Amino acid sequence: MKTYNIAVIPGDGIGPEIVSTALQVLQKIADTENFELTLTEYNAGAKTYQAVGDALPPDTMTACRSADAIFKGPTGLPEVRLPDGTEAGVLGGRLRRGLDLYVNLRPVKLYPNVPTALANRKPGEIDWVMVRENTEGLYASRDNGIVANTDQAATDTLMVTRLGTERIVRYAFEEARRRNGKKKVTCVDKSNVLRSLAFFRRIFTEVAENYPDIETDFMYVDAAAQALVLEPDRFDVMVTENLFGDILSDLGGATIGGVGVCAGANIGDHAAYFEPIHGSAPNIAGKGIANPLSAILSLGLMLNYLGEAGAGQRIETAVETAFIQGTIILKPDGSAQSGTQAVAEAVLAQL
Repeated sequence: MKTYNIAVIPGDGIGPEIVSTALQVLQKIADTENFELTLTEYNAGAKTYQAVGDALPPDTMTACRSADAIFKGPTGLPEVRLPDGTEAGVLGGRLRRGLDLYVNLRPVKLYPNVPTALANRKPGEIDWVMVRENTEGLYASRDNGIVANTDQAATDTLMVTRLGTERIVRYAFEEARRRNGKKKVTCVDKSNVLRSLAFFRRIFTEVAENYPDIETDFMYVDAAAQALVLEPDRFDVMVTENLFGDILSDLGGATIGGVGVCAGANIGDHAAYFEPIHGSAPNIAGKGIANPLSAILSLGLMLNYLGEAGAGQRIETAVETAFIQGTIILKPDGSAQSGTQAVAEAVLAQL
């Protein structure tokens, strides 16, 4: 029987409660599948920064490097800041760069009976995945931005490399093959304005020649934002620069009941971590009303990564069936009507 070593980072705000809730689902899956789990918690995030002066202590990073996968709750608190004004507890940049996790994968899917801001849209009409380049783009300037000595200007550099673009574009095309759906990849850029993104588009076109079975599409990012609202069924797999992917995937979340229904994966060649894509929401922490679905669905992505695709599909099917049967009900703001634990129990009942 296989045993998977999972490093768990509970996070800040609502993080610990939605992580512990999601782990109930993961343990249920493990109890009925042919594998075992070793789950070990590690400190990281804003509260860890307050305690030890480092949001990602060396022992936590070492554990993440050696784990089979990492399950992470949302981290960061608005009031915990570095001297430059940025949040001290956010871990994304350090984990992604430190582990070279160049793929940010964010599925966007409308489930049955979920309220959507888009009139007359039905399940099946919104079902696409964001493949976001995760180590370059504008976010490559994280911690490296230049502030003028006069305190009158600041600059961040948008970085695009051939290696980084080739590997994320290849992943997008392979993802289109795995999905067995529309088999279409849309390149989203601003190549009419920025040379770096014209370079991104050129490399996309070169890589696309190796995938004649996959349809290609091109959109400028502003047009793509509009299309996600007006014609979301146009998309299957979207690939884009770091910042654009961050923004557009949240826009996609708004069309399917909120980011509380959006799972997130950060994947490299030798490591990966899985997380809800939303923030730590400290204003509702401890109230038992946070929606844990983003965390639960992220576990499905983690199981797929570990090679347990059947187990990952069981989570997806359980969530969808619970929506169909009405045992999970979301409010218009995306929160869970019956509370955090009730959502977990609805999924567990299906499993």
